[in-house]
Amino acid sequence: MPVIDKTSRKPIYEQIVESIEREIAAGLLTEGVKLPSVRELSVLLDANPNTVQKAFTELDRAGLIISHPGRGCFVAKGARAAIRARGQAKLSEITAIARDLLRAGFSAAELQSALDRAISETQAV
Repeated sequence: MPVIDKTSRKPIYEQIVESIEREIAAGLLTEGVKLPSVRELSVLLDANPNTVQKAFTELDRAGLIISHPGRGCFVAKGARAAIRARGQAKLSEITAIARDLLRAGFSAAELQSALDRAISETQAV
């Protein structure tokens, strides 16, 4: 079930997208699983149905869910692999950034501290 923070500066539709992506990546939502309807999710999250629809449209565009008119939305085949592939590309970016920062005189300890903070902040959400 997606989790949103109404006090966050991040738009609610983005929070819904990220939450569903996390659930897919964690294996909590698997291929073929039916998602709650836009109406059901809007009631559960106390969010505008248009906001939930926008999140579903974004997930559909990304190929993570498939919408079947009259039947609902389902987790797409290969959704978890697609998320992992995107993550793998970002790991390559992190490696390049770390290399640049080390060349700029930052210590490995400073980089590790920044990474630990980012992980800690993300887990607190």
